[in-house]
Amino acid sequence: MIANIFFGSIEERRPKLRDRLSPYDQKVVSRYPLCSVEDTSKALSIAQKASKDTKASKLSTRISWLEDVIKNLKIQKNDIARTIVDEVGKPISFAKIEVDRSIQTMRLSITAMTELGGETYHSDSQDSGKQTISYWFREPVGVVACITPFNFPLNLIAHKIAPAIISGNAVVLKPTPEAPLTAYKYIKLFVDSPYATKDAISLIYGDIEVGSTMVASPIPRVLSFTGSVPVGKTITKTAGIKKLCLELGGNAGTYVDSTADIDVAAKRAVFGAFVNSGQVCISLQRIYIHTDIYDEFASKLKTETELLIVGSPYDDDTFVGPLIDSDSIDRAKSWCKDAVSQGAKILTGGRNDGRNFYPTVVVDVRDDMSIVCEEVFAPIVSLIKVANFDEAMTKINDSAYGLQHSIFTNDLSQVRGFITQANCGGVVINDIPTLRFDIQPYGGIGESGIGKEGPKFAIEEMTQIKSVTIC
Repeated sequence: MIANIFFGSIEERRPKLRDRLSPYDQKVVSRYPLCSVEDTSKALSIAQKASKDTKASKLSTRISWLEDVIKNLKIQKNDIARTIVDEVGKPISFAKIEVDRSIQTMRLSITAMTELGGETYHSDSQDSGKQTISYWFREPVGVVACITPFNFPLNLIAHKIAPAIISGNAVVLKPTPEAPLTAYKYIKLFVDSPYATKDAISLIYGDIEVGSTMVASPIPRVLSFTGSVPVGKTITKTAGIKKLCLELGGNAGTYVDSTADIDVAAKRAVFGAFVNSGQVCISLQRIYIHTDIYDEFASKLKTETELLIVGSPYDDDTFVGPLIDSDSIDRAKSWCKDAVSQGAKILTGGRNDGRNFYPTVVVDVRDDMSIVCEEVFAPIVSLIKVANFDEAMTKINDSAYGLQHSIFTNDLSQVRGFITQANCGGVVINDIPTLRFDIQPYGGIGESGIGKEGPKFAIEEMTQIKSVTIC
């Protein structure tokens, strides 16, 4: 794998290569060059120069650019899906879905940009005004810096790159070190396209010093980051004057009311808690169940959980594959052990086979346990008994995070109450909080971050308003 197709200094200095090991079997699946602060600064400078050309490019050319990438991504779907499996251990069936979603994200970005406009306004609507031709429109910010995580190593790049490119910006991307080849193959489709603007995209690899250089540089006008809360807090302190879009995770909860369809709720809860091995920002982590149905729901959830196939991510039938690294396994085991030591019980799971951690249902959980207070990011879900809607609402909102929450109920008054009272960026009615449509505005409140993703909303974040007055 070579990176000099994006900027030249990498090949010239023969950088040290790092191996990426499969989280499933620990085999070397890819290698990537470790970039330096100098490489990062050069990439940003190249992007700054290229941004003049991207801003001047025709929208029709940028549309053709994304359509060309879409065409070739469809052709390479199986290969890139396999690369996702190799690097992050995502089961192959879900890896293919991620490629499909990335294609849809790019198509949505094209549509959102073609529908984006400004508007005229009446400058003589106040006594101090006068008659003019006045309007505003959106223009690209210039350079967008993007930092992406491992859990959706393709689609989360698409959610940043596609809106940035289609709106006329230049981009510098630092992908997760856990999936370097996935990012390379995707970005290479952009670079190799005959519709590409020269130097509009730079791909860099690195650790803290590379990310810190991107964050502190005055060149990017927008920084789009998906990752942990501690890193997000550091970014807000060091970024300087630029727009920040930070998606920092969550601790998603749902309430299952006595009026709900318990069978549907249990099936969907299992999916929401354990898809992608629980490594999802909106993974269902807390389930609050009305006391009248608690035992029945817990029994159904246990049965549905034990039907899931845990195994090789290369098998079509596997639902739960490996966690991303050994630290994640150790943390999951530690949190289960800690909860049990405080009186909780493991209804099913709580064990691992190598890097595969079995889907785990924990009962008799208290509100002060780490397993419900912190983001687990593993296939663990906690069940908590509540007396009514009001108690469930209070407990769901008792979190520093606020990304997405949900409710299962057939009581319309509870639906209305949940929509207005849930302290989060998105609510879901009669489904899991893990439900995300790529077209939707996506982003949370509190420690879940600031700004919104979703193509239309990302484009708004990555553009700026210019006001025009013609006297």
